[in-house]
Amino acid sequence: MTRPPTAAQRRVIDAADPVTGRLRGTEAQLAALVGRGLAFRHPRPPHAHFLTPAGHRVRETPESEPGAEAPATATPAGSEGSGGSEGSGVFAARIGGEEGGGTGPARLREVHSAWQGLLEMRRMTNPDGATDRPCGWERTHLVRAAALALEAAGHRPADAAAASPGYRVRATPQPEAVAVHEPDPGALRACAATLEKAGWQTGEHTEPRTGSRYVLASPRRA
Repeated sequence: MTRPPTAAQRRVIDAADPVTGRLRGTEAQLAALVGRGLAFRHPRPPHAHFLTPAGHRVRETPESEPGAEAPATATPAGSEGSGGSEGSGVFAARIGGEEGGGTGPARLREVHSAWQGLLEMRRMTNPDGATDRPCGWERTHLVRAAALALEAAGHRPADAAAASPGYRVRATPQPEAVAVHEPDPGALRACAATLEKAGWQTGEHTEPRTGSRYVLASPRRA
């Protein structure tokens, strides 16, 4: 738990872009929000500041009464704050097979914000500024990047706790390739279509031992 933001900080949070969470304010205000885990500074020029999931929660929570405490915060780590990262309290795209994943408005907002941040990373790091193909970060975080594209498009990951079907994204021995498993053939083809739209090359294959179908996907280069 921590103190609620000051009135000036709250105004900066409330004025953030409603889709991307991009912030505008003085350097001191932005640095203070970063220090409290409510914002992160993008590692690439122009080093814009964006709300973290905790910052989004503050914006959507009515201002507290005097003396009330704000929710505990979580700070993204480096560039993974906008593209999906791993660790306790930090956003991570669901690769399928996790237990008890939420699907409410807060999760949908976090996923949308992460996907928009990833598109912005593509724009700033691809040499031609293209947003229709993966960037360097995605090529070094293949499983999380593919999972984010799927979750952002509305596909449901498999839930281990509920034993519910859904996609599972897994690493493969092949360089720059992940495997997407989905027991429903139609849903598997839909996953492939989503990844192709997100800039991945896909192909459907059959597992020799089980006969089950899966999609092999790799980031498109051009």
